Amino acid sequence: MKRFIIEREIPGASELTLAQLAEVSKTSNAAVESLGVPYTWVNSYVAGDKVYCVHEADDEATIREHARRGGFPANAVTMVASEFGPQTAALAG
Repeated sequence: MKRFIIEREIPGASELTLAQLAEVSKTSNAAVESLGVPYTWVNSYVAGDKVYCVHEADDEATIREHARRGGFPANAVTMVASEFGPQTAALAG
């Protein structure tokens, strides 16, 4: 599966309560189950009026179908080209 970053513009996102985020999670999980194809929601991050999600699927169309079924905006869907972190510096020699 490919990894995607999804940008969701949601006014007031940073003010959502834990209970509200739990309901969003429940809705997202149900949308994942309804797809009937390999799909993994990795994590989401709330920042200001946006939510950034990391999901894995075979293609962008599946990511957008998940958003449609869940009733979530998907303002931008970008496939991750590569990943790196502090540990990657060890490869520089």
